[in-house]
Amino acid sequence: MDKDLAVVFDCGSTNLTVVVVDASGRIVSDSSAPNGPVRQPDKPADYSIWDVEGVWDRLATACRCCIGDMDTDRLCGVTVTTWGADGAPATADGRLLYPPISWQDGRTHSLADQIAGDIDPWRIYQLSGYQVISFNTLLKLRWLHDNEPEVLDRADYWLMMPGILGMLLSGEASLDATAAGTMMAMDMASRTLSSELLQWAGVDAGLFPDLCEPGHIIDGVTAQAAECTGLPQGLPVIVAGHDTQFAAVGSGATPAEVILSSGTWEILMLRASEYRATRQDFTDGLLIEADAEAGRYNPQLLMMGSGVIEWLRDQFFTDVSGREAGYGDMIAAAETIAPGSDGVTVIPSFVSDTGPLRRYETAGTVLGLKLGTTRDHLYRATLEGLSYQLRQALAILTRTSADQYQGLRVVGGGSKNLLWNQLRADVCGLPVTTIEQTEATVLGAAMFAFVGAGIFPDIATAQDAMVGATQVFEPSVNAAAYEELFARYAALPELLKPHYS
Repeated sequence: MDKDLAVVFDCGSTNLTVVVVDASGRIVSDSSAPNGPVRQPDKPADYSIWDVEGVWDRLATACRCCIGDMDTDRLCGVTVTTWGADGAPATADGRLLYPPISWQDGRTHSLADQIAGDIDPWRIYQLSGYQVISFNTLLKLRWLHDNEPEVLDRADYWLMMPGILGMLLSGEASLDATAAGTMMAMDMASRTLSSELLQWAGVDAGLFPDLCEPGHIIDGVTAQAAECTGLPQGLPVIVAGHDTQFAAVGSGATPAEVILSSGTWEILMLRASEYRATRQDFTDGLLIEADAEAGRYNPQLLMMGSGVIEWLRDQFFTDVSGREAGYGDMIAAAETIAPGSDGVTVIPSFVSDTGPLRRYETAGTVLGLKLGTTRDHLYRATLEGLSYQLRQALAILTRTSADQYQGLRVVGGGSKNLLWNQLRADVCGLPVTTIEQTEATVLGAAMFAFVGAGIFPDIATAQDAMVGATQVFEPSVNAAAYEELFARYAALPELLKPHYS
């Protein structure tokens, strides 16, 4: 019997999903449960943690439902992909000494100012590829050092979230390079932990398991984990890690394509062949993370995405029936509106300091409303504004790259919107490619499981076998109109400066 199935624990901060993927990239079965942080007992209201026991119970239940009566002899391995930045101190047998502090927690906000005063943020960026963000792992380590020092004294390991779940499956500690890359504690160029940055937090590299790369087999599923999940005892537990990196691999993007992971938020990224942290990139708010393959790096920008569309739908399209059907009605109506939306312009607020109005500290902005403006104009203008934002981000992201980029690969929920894909192509002047399987993170993690289990010799071979059908949106006859419209949009900061300065 061929080992042609991989199990992926796809753990998001709002949903926990277990998926079985076959070697052709097809999802065979899946099961989900809701997720979310909880308030830490007997702590201030903004103290937010992850209930790991509850997360594990829901994952185990989802796994049993997912594999059901499946022939488990076909399984080649199980892997975990989840969010970054969060982790916890643990003993050698996997017992957590303090709950993982959520990235939504507020206790480390003041430490962001403190580290920026102690270490030049530019130096932090040069080393780690990270901007100072209030929920970075390094700040949580410092908070524990200052407020719960005995916890770190008793710890054998610090485990990131993929490592916590990996230990529950295998009984062995691990730290993958992609999760380590989200800690603001990595020397990114050498793909090792930075003693300089860890020193600020009062810990050293001995607190962490040895770094391992995605595709590495940690160990087999323990008897206890097998009883909980229904997985076969001894099934290889194979390293994956931070979800962003596996979406990039799962997209199947060529070296000539920029990758856009489009959901409530959008992440625009490259799979660059060298680590290059420039002063201008730092100023523009880029992050650089460790790619899932050693020797590659992921410079990226975080932007608002379909969260704007969801807000618009909730405010102006409450009469449409059903979520997916409602979006279909919205798209059909917006397709009847001419490019430029009759002068209505929507300017999304950028997360990083790169949006056209971000320097004036404005929120999202709508310009050009008239008595004849309809909700359909607003929707098309929103898609256009998000596409203009994308073009600005593309210019920033590719500015210093030695590679020439000739297309955009879009994955995630936002890739289902055909009108938006066409607008992206028209505004950016690049072909936009989508893949049939929108769950690119799951696909990428499964690729590493298959490579780790020896089913494929390398990731390139796995991509060829698993990515499947694609759809390409070429720039249309509207591209020339959007070139002019974008020029007007890009000039808005100077036009509006008197109102915001």
